Parts: sequence; C-alpha cells; structure tokens
Amino acid sequence: MDILLFNVTTAALMVLMFNGGLALVGQSTLERRRIPWAAVGLTGLALAGVALQLCWSGAMGALDADPSKSGWWRVVTSVFMQNGGFGGAAWNIATLAAVAAFAEWFWGAPLTLGLFAAGILLPEQIDKLWGQTSHSTDPRNFAGSSGATYFLGATLAAALLLRGGADENSGKAVGQGAEQGSDDEAARRGKAVRKNRLLALGVPVLGLAMWFAQENGHGLVSCYGFALGALAWAAFRTVLHPDRDLRQPPRTTVASLTGLVGRRTRSAD
Repeated sequence: MDILLFNVTTAALMVLMFNGGLALVGQSTLERRRIPWAAVGLTGLALAGVALQLCWSGAMGALDADPSKSGWWRVVTSVFMQNGGFGGAAWNIATLAAVAAFAEWFWGAPLTLGLFAAGILLPEQIDKLWGQTSHSTDPRNFAGSSGATYFLGATLAAALLLRGGADENSGKAVGQGAEQGSDDEAARRGKAVRKNRLLALGVPVLGLAMWFAQENGHGLVSCYGFALGALAWAAFRTVLHPDRDLRQPPRTTVASLTGLVGRRTRSAD
C-alpha cells in the first residue's frame, strides 16, 4: 500500500506540472510552435541509455550514481540510466519529452538545458548543506531521469505563478485594443487566473507534503526547482520570448512535421 501511495502521489505531482506547462505555453498553440530540438536531444539521450542497458549488462554498474563507487561522471550518466523496469523507463522518458518540450518553448533551448543540468547537480549539493547525506532524499535511487525532470517541471510552475498562463496573457492583449472588456471576458479571465494559480502553487505544496509524509524525493527536488524557476524568471524575464513562434511562425512546426510523418506513413501502406 505504501508503494502504491508513493507512486500515485508521484504521478499526481507530474500531472500538476504537465497541466501547468500546457497552461503556460497554451494548449491551442502547440501545433504552431517549432520543433523543440533540445527536448528531442534529451529524450534521445534517455533512449540511448536504455538501448545501452539492453546491449550491455554492465551499463548500470559503470554509469549509475552509487556513492560506494568512484567516477566523476556518474552524477550525469546516472540520469540517463533507468532502473524502474519497462513501465518506469517508459514513464520517465515520456515525461522527460513532454516537460522538456514545454520548457524549451517557454525558457528557450539554452536556459532549458541549463535548468536541466541544475536539476542534475544542485539537489545533492543542497541536501549536503542541509545535512541530508543519505540517498534516500534522491528520487533517482542511483539512476533515473525523474529527479531532473521533476526539477525542470517545477520551474514551469514557478513561471506560471509569476507570469500567468497563455490564456491570461491573451486576455490582456485583447483588452489593450478595446475598452475594458465585457463581463463575460472578465469572468473568463478571472477563472483562468484562479485555475493557473492553483496549478502553480499546487506543485510546491504537494511536493512538501510528499517529502514530509513519505520522504518522497520527487517532492523535495520539485521545491528546489520551483525556487530556481522563480529566480530564473526574475533574472531572464526581459530576454525570454515564449510567444516568438506565434508572432513569427517557424518554417517547420509541430503540425507540419506531424503531417509529413502521417503522409509518409500512409504512402508506405
């Protein structure tokens, strides 16, 4: 029962982050956005790690983050090893792909990669400052991408809280060119604001609850990510352009690539 509850709360936290990412970039805008190549690269590394594990039985022993073994590379390579079986690996890779895509569309590729790297390196160092030297605080348990993914997802929740969602900002844009807006529009935007704030605040609140109730490290690293996301928004907000693809459509979009793949699949049949 404890394991089931652990998995349910961990999944619930990711659902909050996923919905927060959708709210931040706008679900209706996804098809018009560029291919998130940094996210594709991270997902490819995770898939390559699984392939390596299937081809080499010693991959986990050589690349995991077991503190009893030496190797400066382990803290990084362990992220691309998976130790949760087929289901755990599929979940980790799927959530990494989605969260990294949302992050790239909002933060941009360079900052996304920097935040993901921070999700790999910072939690263990912060734990040491707090005297938490046991790996029980590390959701990866020597391997797995979930810790860095949850860290990155939490940065999006912080941005959602501080900037607001795409539906809120579109409402502001409409209001600039018209009078103070109708009552219906004001009610719609007010509902969106409340929903987005609840989504954003739910991440650190649930994360802390998971940590104190279960010692679930996914919750703790999510709090770290939320804090760094707030700092990143404060530091880089003037240079971020999350709506650039909507103002200047890229040559290759998610919709165009999906359509191309679909046509080739049908022609092959």
